[in-house]
Amino acid sequence: MSETLKLAKDLIARRSVTPADAGCQALMIARLEVIGFSIERLRFGEVDNFWARRGSSKPLYAFAGHTDVVPSGPESNWKYPPFEPTIDAGMLYGRGAADMKGSLAAMLTACERFIAKYPDHTGSIGFLITSDEEGPAIDGTVKVVEHLEARGEKMTGCLVGEPSSSTRVGDVIKNGRRGSLGGKLIVRGMQGHVAYPHLAKNPIHLAAPALAELTSAQWDAGNDFFPATTFQISNINGGTSATNVIPGELEIRFNFRFSTEVTPEELQRQVEVILNRHKLAYDLKWELSGMPFLTASGELVTAARAAVKTVSGQTPELSTAGGTSDGRFIAPTGAQVLELGPLNATIHKVDECVSVADLDLLSEMYERILQELLLA
Repeated sequence: MSETLKLAKDLIARRSVTPADAGCQALMIARLEVIGFSIERLRFGEVDNFWARRGSSKPLYAFAGHTDVVPSGPESNWKYPPFEPTIDAGMLYGRGAADMKGSLAAMLTACERFIAKYPDHTGSIGFLITSDEEGPAIDGTVKVVEHLEARGEKMTGCLVGEPSSSTRVGDVIKNGRRGSLGGKLIVRGMQGHVAYPHLAKNPIHLAAPALAELTSAQWDAGNDFFPATTFQISNINGGTSATNVIPGELEIRFNFRFSTEVTPEELQRQVEVILNRHKLAYDLKWELSGMPFLTASGELVTAARAAVKTVSGQTPELSTAGGTSDGRFIAPTGAQVLELGPLNATIHKVDECVSVADLDLLSEMYERILQELLLA
């Protein structure tokens, strides 16, 4: 059993459902201290985080990840208990196996091997680890980044261990993410009896034409790096549950995943123009979860692509598809940000799993990236 597999199993066995860390970070810290990392334990609210650094010179390349996992749901639905890591037919089963305790194990063992071989490497290596990525994400990476920025400590580049791969480990590297803008829309009407619609105003009927226009609008055409911005309605709630009552208001939740071709302010203005054109009485609250970011080129992209090619023989695709990640908090500092991790086919699902062989390949890729970046 490889060191990467052993560590991955140890991490999975800890029931670290957001925001609990369950001792995962203590386990990582103990091993990082042995190989010369200085540790800062950073607790914000109920969230445990840490920043580790080995070296004091530039460039500073960091690994970023999270020890927290999403809930497992009914454990009886799992092939094996979600917090009892089990190997079957070459696959390691357990909550967090792919997202992202397998990546954390691969990062750490890659550093252990790299430092054993090259104790006098150039530059510095960092670890930014949180237990608040799967939850609200308000007391995790964003707070650690603010802490580092306040004292002028900047990462040159950051490799996030999110599960980026599609069919083979390393086949996709995420070099950016779309922005996320959410809205909570309340359309006001007038409650009444369904038999007397002339004495009421049905907000569902009133909103329907505007929603049709919102769902069919083209917000931009995307660009060479990002697909076109998308608009999706995620929830609609209205009514009293009675069949003979016209509701007085309608609540709609929606989300934009937007490219660099449009700003949040432009999207907000366009939505409000449509709502006003349909003469709706409404309240609208916005929530910006993250801005789009892109690392189109640079030393980290070159090193990551070369490492994947050396280890697996394949040239990875650069992609900005998918949801948000904590990379959105790191990129605004000016750091190059990439995501490279295992297959994402089972993340957040029952029977989440990762290939045992892929964990070792991923650790080799991470080690090779360090060699590409920090050997003079």
